[in-house]
Order: sequence, then structure tokens, then C-alpha cells
Amino acid sequence: MPKVKAEKRSRQHQEVKSQGIMFNTGIGQHILKNPLVVNGIVEKAALRPTDVVLEVGPGTGNMTVKLLEKAKKVVACELDTRLVAELQKRVQCTPMQTKLQILVGDVLKTELPFFDVCVANLPYQISSPFVFKLLLHRPFFRCAVLMFQREFAMRLVAKPGDKLYCRLSINTQLLARVDHLMKVGKNNFRPPPKVESSVVRIEPKNPPPPVNFQEWDGLVRIAFVRKNKTLSAAFKSAAVAQLLEKNYRIHCSVHNTEIPQDFSIAQKIETVLKESEFSEKRARSMDIDDFMVLLHAFNSAGIHFS
Repeated sequence: MPKVKAEKRSRQHQEVKSQGIMFNTGIGQHILKNPLVVNGIVEKAALRPTDVVLEVGPGTGNMTVKLLEKAKKVVACELDTRLVAELQKRVQCTPMQTKLQILVGDVLKTELPFFDVCVANLPYQISSPFVFKLLLHRPFFRCAVLMFQREFAMRLVAKPGDKLYCRLSINTQLLARVDHLMKVGKNNFRPPPKVESSVVRIEPKNPPPPVNFQEWDGLVRIAFVRKNKTLSAAFKSAAVAQLLEKNYRIHCSVHNTEIPQDFSIAQKIETVLKESEFSEKRARSMDIDDFMVLLHAFNSAGIHFS
């Protein structure tokens, strides 16, 4: 029996080798091989002939060549130098060569250039930091069409009350409009990942909402630590009280406000929550407007989250 297993494994190994390159799934290398899915993604990006496209994780260039046909320029960001060589080979001595710029390195550590549209088949482990790097990028881009693990994609589009609704959902939807475009089965990739995937379109809100994102995220982080708890319970944590008291004392010293001897931050938090009628509310069912009202109530009382 073990012999047969070894034989089967080596056959797969030979097949991958005959395709020219061994993919490193440890850094999320799953190459999108289905041309119908590739064409669908390019179509959803609605590219114009004047567009500069940022592509993250171009792999062997299946999508890159399609993007080059439609756009003015493609900036491809790739970590693996073997795949960079494959990509360069693919466009060599074609009219596309001059339209392609390759950035070699980790996209999270790379300063992003100007671009109109972003298209990416991302390594799934960098999904969350990459989304926020994109949304805080300036100048604004028009849209991003991104491939994610299915559950991550469903979190991005989740609404208040949904099981998957979380801090990621509300933070993304504060800064952008998010739409689920299509499901992509694992067999569309080489090698197939262990999970199903989805394609999502993200359009940043321009102008952005008039809110300090660090302040906003500080509040949302506390509320979603236990999203099913009431806010009154969520704010009773000693670590939260300590942080908010420190921030409150800094705020008072900056504004020359005297703090009474018997001051209690817990009491002040409870008062804000009661007066704004949020003490019995739970993060899982609160929308962006609710958090805006709550943040304003805390800030007006001198309580800050960053």
C-alpha cells in the first residue's frame, strides 16, 4: 500500500514539475488557471484605455496579459523572483513589454504607486492588512477587484445582525462600498487551495467620512471584542478603563480642565452610555450611524480612543 501512495504523490509532483514551476503554497501561491474566471474578473474591473492598474500577486501572468490588453499600464507586485522571471519571459519581445512595470517584494512593505484600479489574487494571509493599506492609500483609486477566501469576503459584506458581522465589516464599509461579485471554486486554481474563494469589488468613498479613523477604530475595537455583550459590559474591562482614563487625563491637561478628586472613569463611561441610550445595545446589531453617534458622545465628554 505505501508504495502506491508514494507513486501517486510522485505523479502529482511530476505533473507540477512538467508545468515548469513548483508553487509555494506556504506564501499563498495558488495560480488562477481558469480563463473564464480570469476574463470575468477583468470585465468586472471595467478598465479604461487610460487606466494604470496595480496587480498584486500576478503569478505566471494569466491575468496580467489580459490587463495589459485593456489598460495603459500595469504595475505588478510580486514577491517570488522565479515568478517575476516567468512574467518577464511571457511579455518579452511583445508590444506589452513597455506597458508592464514589476515591483519585486512584499506588497505590505512596498510604497504603492499611483493607480486607478487594483486587481489582485491575494495570498489569503495578508487579506486584512492589504485591504486597509488600500483604503488608506492616497490619492484615491477608482475601484479594486480582489480575490479572497470565501469567509473573509462574506465578512467584508456582512450587515448588522449577520453572524459574520465584525470589526472588519464595519471598518471596511465606513471607508468604502463593498460588493460580492462571484464565487470561485477551489478547482479553478493550481494547486487547489483548501478553501473556496470569492471575488469582491471595493470602491473607496470619496470624500471619506468626516471621522478620525484611529479614534473610530479604537471605539469599534472595544465594542467588538465581545460583540454579543452589551456595551455597558464591554466597557467594564479594567484594561479599557485604564486606557480611557489615561487619554482623559491627557485631554484635560491639554485643555486646562481640572479633574475632581473623586473622579471615576467608570462612572463617566456609564453616564455617556446611558445618556446616549447605548448601554444596553450590542455591537453585533449596531450600524455605522450608531457608532458615529456614540463616538461623538464620548468625544464631547472628553473621552478619546487614540
